[in-house]
Amino acid sequence: MPLSVTEYFFFFVFSSTFVGNIDFETGIIMAKVITFGEIMLRLSTPGYLRFSQAKQFEATFGGGEANVAVSLANYGIETEFVTRLPKNDIAASCVKDLRSYGVGTNHCIYGGDRLGIYFLETGAVARPSKVVYDRANSSVAQIEKGMIDWEKVFEDADWFHWTGITPAISQGAADVCLEAIQAANRLGITVSCDLNYRKNLWKYGKTASEVMPELVAGCDVILGNEEDAEKVFGIKPEGFDVTATHGEVDAAEFESVCTQLMAKFPRAKKVIITLRGSINANHNTWGGVLYSDGTLYQSPRYDITHIVDRVGGGDSFMGGLIYGLLTYVGDDQKALNFAVAASCLKHTIFGDFNQVTVAEVENLMKGDGSGRVSR
Repeated sequence: MPLSVTEYFFFFVFSSTFVGNIDFETGIIMAKVITFGEIMLRLSTPGYLRFSQAKQFEATFGGGEANVAVSLANYGIETEFVTRLPKNDIAASCVKDLRSYGVGTNHCIYGGDRLGIYFLETGAVARPSKVVYDRANSSVAQIEKGMIDWEKVFEDADWFHWTGITPAISQGAADVCLEAIQAANRLGITVSCDLNYRKNLWKYGKTASEVMPELVAGCDVILGNEEDAEKVFGIKPEGFDVTATHGEVDAAEFESVCTQLMAKFPRAKKVIITLRGSINANHNTWGGVLYSDGTLYQSPRYDITHIVDRVGGGDSFMGGLIYGLLTYVGDDQKALNFAVAASCLKHTIFGDFNQVTVAEVENLMKGDGSGRVSR
């Protein structure tokens, strides 16, 4: 059960983690979340067409940290997405799109010549999806330290989120990400990261293993999937092979991954692993574990038999998790369950953004996965 207003008061007085503001008339936590990263123009083939078959592409926008901001805005959390954009009509359309979801863009800066692009071919059954990036020399890839006034950005903020995609873009993006994390640490703002390893992005002369440790060291909440911790830090559950799961993933195997990450990064209070069992491109199982204070929490496992769009699935999990930790204070199990249910629903929605409500997520948490028409 959510805490009472009185319980919230005592929790926030005596806790230094996950601090938000409270509306004492409603008991609702009024938090402000900042995310920083790259947003791109997404061009996807219609339906399940291959690149070689497509005569047109469907245009939307997306990017890890922007996706998280949209999720949180849908849940009623105040958000600001920070990035660097070119001064052109495509970027203006992108900003308009973000604002239509209630995401703040007041701290975006402008410069450079182009918005990054990614192309998506949606897979089916035994054929996996494919992503082709066209983001070299994008505006955010050319960002430099000192361009963003983080002290101003973080005024009245409670939470800062970034992903491992951002420092993979360029040295400048990595430097600015570290600049933001250090500012958030000084100001006592909770910092979360999604490790989000993307091997095709690390091309500027440094590896994730060289860059990520200093960044992750400043994080209070660490999220990864079954491969991220291994690819970035060499941490893995013994005997686990993601290609051989056939949809069956033993959540308990990942407790060692969580404890190893906490040992490596002592600041971290919570480590979360998403667990995807891939039966084929259209059929996955989905769940997660959360480790905190010596306890491993395991979520329900969802059987997603028809995936509409899995891109942004991890971001929808992170958005749900941040909302859960801010809302169901002291109830890590419920926060984890909210994150998994929110992400399960995202797999049914086209595009990067998770466009669901709190009520829809909580209905699924209660067991209503029938898909019956709501009248």
